[in-house]
Amino acid sequence: MFTEQGPTVRELAVQALSSIEHGYDLLAPKFDHTPYRTPDRVLDAVTDEVRRLGPFCTGLDVCCGTGAGVGVLRQLCRERVVGVDFSAGMLAEARAAFPPEGERPAAERPAAGRPAAEEPAGEAPVAEGPAVDWVRADARSLPFAPAFDLALSFGAFGHFLPAERFGLFAEVYGSLRPGGQFVFPIGAPPPVGSRAYWSLLGFDAAMRVRNALWRPRFVMYYRTFRLGDVLEDLTRAGFVVRLMPLTELGRRPDGSPRARLVVATRE
Repeated sequence: MFTEQGPTVRELAVQALSSIEHGYDLLAPKFDHTPYRTPDRVLDAVTDEVRRLGPFCTGLDVCCGTGAGVGVLRQLCRERVVGVDFSAGMLAEARAAFPPEGERPAAERPAAGRPAAEEPAGEAPVAEGPAVDWVRADARSLPFAPAFDLALSFGAFGHFLPAERFGLFAEVYGSLRPGGQFVFPIGAPPPVGSRAYWSLLGFDAAMRVRNALWRPRFVMYYRTFRLGDVLEDLTRAGFVVRLMPLTELGRRPDGSPRARLVVATRE
């Protein structure tokens, strides 16, 4: 994480003592250079699996951050994709990564004072993929009518307390058309006593101490999103739920998948 492109120790400390929203506003310019960004192999595995469930016209990335999920939806949806997040800083980075049609992403634009590559005269930009829109809103109060065929989310659920989870799922349900699907990956819990087990336990314990002693709270827990509880809350919200193995992400020693795709359908 502490690379030339990533945040410094001081920057991470300031973020950790901020609210969730302000913390991500601060982290946004360097977020994609941290381990917090969903790895490409997870994005690719979900894309391949969800493609079998389509076709889709419209898609919603819930808690879109810098837009990794929007990149997935642009491969799956034909007409319109919307990213929603409550961090203005993260949305600014997402807009730069997915500029309007005819503009280059910020990373591909020439530096100041350097000429852009010449474009063929008289040729208009070719539209590629669905239209992309960005909305600043809290996922616990989504401002959408039932308009989407597909909703997804990556890496955001640790920011919601267990008591908030049902309400979050109900908001997504209300944003989907009948037959619409809400999908997200969920990893198998690490074996008890493993290094990963103790790392997650230690992180959550440190976060609970931090939130007991400091305000504003920064909610981010890795061990509160248990599969059984998640399935129960999805069902209470009205979804019909099934699980699909993400075999591209490998299997555990007992043969079970390391990750599954949760597919929740509004019927």
